[in-house]
Parts: sequence; structure tokens; C-alpha cells
Amino acid sequence: MFFNYLNNISFAAPQFFLLGLLLPVMIIWYAKKNSAGQAGLKVSSAKSFAGLRSWKNSIRHLPFLLRLLCIVFIIAALAKPQTKSDEQQAEGDGVDIVLCVDVSGSMTAQDFTPNRMEAAKKVAQDFINSRLTDRIAIVIFSGESFTQCPLTTDKAVLKSAVENIRNGLLEDGTAIGDGLSTSVDRLRSSKSKSKVVILLTDGENNGGLIGPTNAKEIAKAFHIKVYTIGVGTEGYAPFPVKTALGVVMQQQKVTIDEKLLKEIAGETGGKYFRAKDNAGLANIYKEIDGLEKSKVEISTLTRYTEKFFPFLMVALSFLLAEFLLRFTVLKKFP
Repeated sequence: MFFNYLNNISFAAPQFFLLGLLLPVMIIWYAKKNSAGQAGLKVSSAKSFAGLRSWKNSIRHLPFLLRLLCIVFIIAALAKPQTKSDEQQAEGDGVDIVLCVDVSGSMTAQDFTPNRMEAAKKVAQDFINSRLTDRIAIVIFSGESFTQCPLTTDKAVLKSAVENIRNGLLEDGTAIGDGLSTSVDRLRSSKSKSKVVILLTDGENNGGLIGPTNAKEIAKAFHIKVYTIGVGTEGYAPFPVKTALGVVMQQQKVTIDEKLLKEIAGETGGKYFRAKDNAGLANIYKEIDGLEKSKVEISTLTRYTEKFFPFLMVALSFLLAEFLLRFTVLKKFP
């Protein structure tokens, strides 16, 4: 445990360790002093002193050893032991982004693993982790739209909001216009230089209060760039259907209004993508991440904490132990 503690310690004034050169001098002086004392002792017979080889004799050098240890720790304290911790701070011009996610019943189709919705949630969370200084909001839509999380930089709140996305929260359907207009409403008062919507859907617009074309024009008016993602394999996809016998898988045709999604993306300055599997969807988010780079500056702040006090306490404990030994157990009587 002590050595693990020392691994985290650095010394701001290591030149004080040169005082350690005094330790060999002290040891040599002590050795000569004791050898001289023994040489001057003359006895007529060694047998009469046999009883002196007691346990006290075996610890007679202990006070000197304790003094050496005391000096070692005092030198270490003078060398200014300290620990340091680095704190990284990210500063810069971020991008305001809305992740607009389709949560209609068709998003439970299992042409993705485990299904389209869970795959979309996974890449959304990875995307959130990669945006250091951006404010992000979550909007979900099916037959209507809802703001799952307003603009925030709190990654924990955002990822929790994504995790809570599921089918059945809203009236079923695919109201692309409502989803886009709600996303635009989240961004219209933003002061950010770059405002982006990433709209993900697997179907065709079939409802809602605001048409996709009108929502697109509103986005253009507020200078909001829209990236659109069509999710689904080619042809047919397995879709879970509840029956009297339980949930059974049925093949349903994949119908994505790619013409509409390309139009929304193209006229707002964005780009349309088609995701046919999990890997393709992950690569799309990585490409968007690369296209919408925020200006970030990382600064490192180093904090130092002085740790000389424990070394002084150990030194004082050795000094006290020496004092107690000299004036109690090893006290010399006249």
C-alpha cells in the first residue's frame, strides 16, 4: 500500500535529496564511536559479563536506526512531495443538433439487429459521445411528434433520453413533416452558427398536421441543414405481428420515400443516406460526424496537492520512538 502511495508522488524540490549524503557520514561516525568504546573496555574474565548479553543489548543500536529514518523522512518532506491531477476542459464553437427519430411500428422490423429502432438508438448514443461541445436535442415522431429531450450538453441526460425511446409512445403512423417541424422549432431560436437536423425514418409520410414540404421550407428559412437517413433493407423485411397465437414474423415490403428525403436534404444543404444494415447505419453517423465538425480547443489544467505533512508525521513518530527508548528501556543509570 505504501509503495502504491509513492507511485503517485512526485517531488518539486529533489535537490534536497543531496542531504542524504550525510547519512553515510553519520553511519561511519557511529560505527567508529562504538568500536572505540568496545576497544577501551578491559575485563579480567569474559565470563563475568555473560549476563549482559540480554535483549537490551540486542536493541542498543535501534535508537540510532530510528534517528536515521527520522532524517530520511525529514529530507523527503523538504523535497516537497506532491500529487498532481490533470483536468481537461473543452472550449469552442459547437453545433446545435437535433436527432429526429422515427418511432413508428415499422421501426421494430428485424432486418437490423435486433431491430431498426434499437440499432438507431445505439448509433445515436455513440454519436452523442463523439460530440464534445455540441448541444443536442432528441425529437421522436410517428403519427405525431414529441420532444424527448431539449437542447443540452449533458451527455448522461441525452443518452438516458435515447435509451427510453420505444415504440408505442405516440400515435402510430409516419408524420415526417411533424417530426421535422418540431426539430426546427427546437433550433429556431439558437444562436449557433451551425444548426443541423438528422432525420431518420423507414417509411413514407402518411399523416401529421404539417406537410414535409412546408417543414422543409421552414427549415430553409431558419438556415437549418437537414441530413436525412432512410432505414431498411431492399425488398422485404421480417416484421413482428401480434396475433391470437402470439407474435409471429411476417415479411413486409420496405417502402421509403427516398425522393422526398433527397429533396429535403438537398434543398437545406444536407445530404441523403440509405442504411441497409447496422454497419451501414453506423458509418452514416460517422460520416455526418466528420461533415459537421465543431471548433474545439482542449486545455489541460494541472493541479498540485502538497503531501509533505504525512512524511513529517512519520519522521516525528520515529523521533518519539527514539526518545522513549533512550529514556526508558535503554536509559543508563550512574
